[in-house]
Amino acid sequence: MTDRDDFIATLNDLIEVSRDGEEGFRVSAENVDHPQLKAFFMRRSQEVAASVQELQGLVRSQGGEPAASTSLGGALHRHWIDLKTALTSNNTLSVLNETERGEDVALKAYQEAAEMDLPTHIRTVVVRQLEGAKRNHDEVKKLRDAAQAEADAHS
Repeated sequence: MTDRDDFIATLNDLIEVSRDGEEGFRVSAENVDHPQLKAFFMRRSQEVAASVQELQGLVRSQGGEPAASTSLGGALHRHWIDLKTALTSNNTLSVLNETERGEDVALKAYQEAAEMDLPTHIRTVVVRQLEGAKRNHDEVKKLRDAAQAEADAHS
């Protein structure tokens, strides 16, 4: 079984990645004009925030201190979304491309965590949240594909 410090570190990595996702979805909502897409991003941000709280509880239950911030990579990613969006005048396709890129990172982190030898109660949460990360990724990809098809039809 993985050492307690190792699975606390893994959970803290997931907290950072999830905070990145929470913030990324919120920033994405701010950078699109379409009301349904804005609502989708805000819902996802709130759902990811709930996942963060659950992970923080697991860390505390193991005697650890939960990560208190987003990752440096996530902060850079959000700034890239802001810059790219500013340059493309709130282009929905650009926002979706960057959101999908962020979801790729989250999915990879959860897949790696799920492969670890974790205590059963922690594995259960990680696998359930991995399924949520897969859903988020697939929904964003579907929206991006639709936006790409629409852009292609208008060009």
